[in-house]
Formats: sequence, C-alpha cells, structure tokens
Amino acid sequence: MLIALTGGIGSGKSTVARRWVELGATEVDADLLAREVVEPGSIGLEQVVQEFGPSVLTESGTLDRAALAKIAFASDANRIKLEGILHPLIQELALQKVTNLEGVVVYTIPLFVESKSKLQFDKVVAISCDEDVRVRRLVDSRGMTEAEARSRIAAQANDTQREAVADIVIDSNCSLEELIQKADAVYLGLKEKL
Repeated sequence: MLIALTGGIGSGKSTVARRWVELGATEVDADLLAREVVEPGSIGLEQVVQEFGPSVLTESGTLDRAALAKIAFASDANRIKLEGILHPLIQELALQKVTNLEGVVVYTIPLFVESKSKLQFDKVVAISCDEDVRVRRLVDSRGMTEAEARSRIAAQANDTQREAVADIVIDSNCSLEELIQKADAVYLGLKEKL
C-alpha cells in the first residue's frame, strides 16, 4: 500500500512519518531524494548550476543549499525554474525506490500538490496546521526568523489545496502527544485495508 503523506513545512508530517515507521511502515522521503538528485556529479546538480550559476556551489563543489534557497525563494519565477529541474528527477528516483517495497510504504512529500506526482497512491494523507502555529514551530525548532518562516510557507500550497486532494486529513493544531494518537489511529485504519 503506497501512501502519500503531505503537509506544509512545520506542519508535523515528519513526526507522523517517524511514528508510522515505528509502527512498521517503510518511509521514502522526498526531501532526502531531493538531496540525492543534486549530489556531486549528478545531472541534477549540473542543471541547477547551469540555471542559477556557480554561486550555488561550495568551494568543494557540493550544492550550497543556503545560497540556492536565497535565490530560489527570492522570486516565484526562480522557485518554479528550480522545481522544473528537480521534480522530474525526484519523481523518477521515487518510482525506483518504491517499486517492489511491501507493506505500508509512506512517501513523505511536502510538495505533493505542486509536483503533480505521477506515482499511483492508494491513499493521500494531508497534515493541516494553522500558519501561526507552523511559524512558531519553525522559529523555535529550526531557528528561522518569522519572515523566513512565512516566506517558506507562502511558497507552498496551502492547507485548503492539500485537503482538496487528500483522502484523510490529520489536524496537527495540537500537542505532540495528541498528534501521535491521531497518527496511530490513521495508521491502524490504513493497515486494516492491506
């Protein structure tokens, strides 16, 4: 069973994914795949440098994520160009990773709505959370400024867009303990359908 788990930055989707792995699921994380497709020597890194210039590289030739993020989030046009390079590569790699996996497979994909993934999912689960709660989480746990957090949130689809494509919605405007309980209930319901 292939489950898409989506939610905006700071929504709690990583917490839900970790919990599901503890309960026996296998996770494939789009954020990790995004790193893999721009490793040194990759076509992805070559295309990113062609589009955005050598300033996105560190002295050792690896991708300077902070430099790329500044450029990518400076304008919608830049972000769309970057997504146009990365999304097809990530989708191809994701297909390779999920093929032949058994049981409950969770594909954690923050940009599910934006990427128009071509994978065939049995269920789509969206994590929804108020923007102010997400901003607070990002400031507290990731050291972002409020402006940085709001900029990252604004660059992604909103909860309404995610909920429109979801089969199941988990509201994460709650304590960590409550979120784990909700995650457990959804996972057990999914496992029953195996």
